[in-house]
Amino acid sequence: MKNYKRNESLISNARVLRKNMTRQERMLWFHFLRHCTPRFRRQEIIGNYIADFYCHAAKLVIELDGSHHYEPEERNRDNTRSEYFHKVGLKIIRFSNTDVDMRLDSVCNAILLALKQCGISAQINYE
Repeated sequence: MKNYKRNESLISNARVLRKNMTRQERMLWFHFLRHCTPRFRRQEIIGNYIADFYCHAAKLVIELDGSHHYEPEERNRDNTRSEYFHKVGLKIIRFSNTDVDMRLDSVCNAILLALKQCGISAQINYE
């Protein structure tokens, strides 16, 4: 059951973001998340926000942060966004683009650990 309403006006924006993923989003999606069970969704609308990746079964949001996320104004937006996700009962984990670029295997292991902490036994199928 959802604790939030989806802002339907964001659908076209989410579609554009899905088609134009960042290099790091593509790396994480094609190398790992699209092969993961439980299923992850890309650019999922949650309330008035679009999460980079979302696993409904685990109530887990994954956000990838580029360098602009470290500027004060953007950091405040990210904090507000994270507070909202927590308020509606979701767990959020963040990785920098550098993490994905330089430590992709560690990022994947951290996601598996987060799923386990959510009570989910993940499986990866590369077939």
